[in-house]
Amino acid sequence: MAAGRALPQAGTGTLGKAISVLDIVASAEEPMRFTDILAISDQPRGTLHRQLSNLVEEGLLSINRDHSYSLGLRLLKFAAKAWAGNQFRTIAEPHLKTLHEHTGETVHLGVLRGTEVIYLDKVESRQAVRMYSQIGNASPVFCTGVGKAALSVLPDDTLHKVVASINFRRFTDHTLVTPEQLMADIEAIRASGNSYDREEHELGIRCVAAPLYSKDLSFVAGVSVTGPAYRVSMEMLESWAEMVRKTALEIMDDMRTRLGPRT
Repeated sequence: MAAGRALPQAGTGTLGKAISVLDIVASAEEPMRFTDILAISDQPRGTLHRQLSNLVEEGLLSINRDHSYSLGLRLLKFAAKAWAGNQFRTIAEPHLKTLHEHTGETVHLGVLRGTEVIYLDKVESRQAVRMYSQIGNASPVFCTGVGKAALSVLPDDTLHKVVASINFRRFTDHTLVTPEQLMADIEAIRASGNSYDREEHELGIRCVAAPLYSKDLSFVAGVSVTGPAYRVSMEMLESWAEMVRKTALEIMDDMRTRLGPRT
């Protein structure tokens, strides 16, 4: 399972149970066998077997030669449709490209989902060494710049609930591994408007980020500039901090103009 992620909970209905199974398989670092899924799922053996059979029949899961399960090709069609219709990504795209042009490093756009951030877009660095992050991948909120930036705009009651549900794990010697450490960092982010990943998620990788959000906070996200530590110093990230904040504000302005209520 992805670190920092709570185990998916089965819904009360058939669809909820199926989505829970899909979530388990999607979150696994490698294909899972029936017994692996059963150990994580809260569904009875017979129910889980029927769920898996139905998902395979519908093309949402596939069975590998070793009898493990992977995501099915039909999901690619759904993903492509969702991607094509994602207005937020379309609005943000030119701003991400401008930020990339000014910095030359990798730019990420991610949205908050529980205790993770999902990367919606990425503009790759022009440099020889590039990031391994991929659009659609999830990363934990507590050790990524985009994640901490997004957390910083949540109301205190919501923030405390999210932090309490985080499964903290040490990725590097720099990872914040307690709620107290994370909350102290979030207070600093709220004061400055920027968050930093100081090699907290991956050794040798740094970033500076800023939050962006809808007026009612139903949508919370972040934008970041990321680069290898040998090329991108903390001083360099700090020099880009205002530019990243400006990019986030410009995206929010466009969101209000293009996605707001029409009169």
